[in-house]
Amino acid sequence: MSSIFDCGDEAQLLAGMRHARQAIARGELIVMPTDTVYGVAADAFSPAAVQRLLDAKGRGRDQPPPVLVGTKETLHALAESVPEPVQRLVDAFWPGGLTVVLPAQPSLVWDLGDTQGTVAVRMPEGRVALELLAETGPLAVSSANLTGRDAAISASDAERMLGDSVAVYLADGLSRDGIASTIVDATSLVPRGAEPTTGGVRILRAGAVSRERLEEVLGDLLEPAEQPTEADGDS
Repeated sequence: MSSIFDCGDEAQLLAGMRHARQAIARGELIVMPTDTVYGVAADAFSPAAVQRLLDAKGRGRDQPPPVLVGTKETLHALAESVPEPVQRLVDAFWPGGLTVVLPAQPSLVWDLGDTQGTVAVRMPEGRVALELLAETGPLAVSSANLTGRDAAISASDAERMLGDSVAVYLADGLSRDGIASTIVDATSLVPRGAEPTTGGVRILRAGAVSRERLEEVLGDLLEPAEQPTEADGDS
């Protein structure tokens, strides 16, 4: 039986955060509010928990979840390296609605799915999300919906789709933006061996941060517009 906590009530917030931390430690799933859409979260370093997340959403290992972090500095621990243009993006848009894909730190012991050696990382905005991440560390988080359905913008939306596959629901009203994060691929900025970097930053999915805002930070490093996907979202 799932537990639902109203984070607008301080007593329920404290109880909900405690239950959420305990659920994550047990390898269970929780639903949490973020500034974009509600997310379903699992311990990023528990392969069984990540698989439980994929199963709950009806996703395969070919759609690995992004990782949410509580500080900008955590990106340096998860990524092989953070090129200067990526640091500019982080400084401009974190916390906020931008997810950055980089080569993953090879020493990390985790299994997020078929990532091809990359990791997608975002620092969300919002008290509940950031306080929870400060307690749990990085979480694998995907939008709290069944694959092919609209992303949940409330805890009740998420519960209708995910039901008892989630142990704890943290409710905090409607999502502020209701738009999934923009995802950019910056892997080409990281040198591979002796080869020089020749690529730029590519938008994989349009979302909360517009192309115009990205261009203000990256200039010519932002690759020309294609047709970014707007498929099943991540938070």
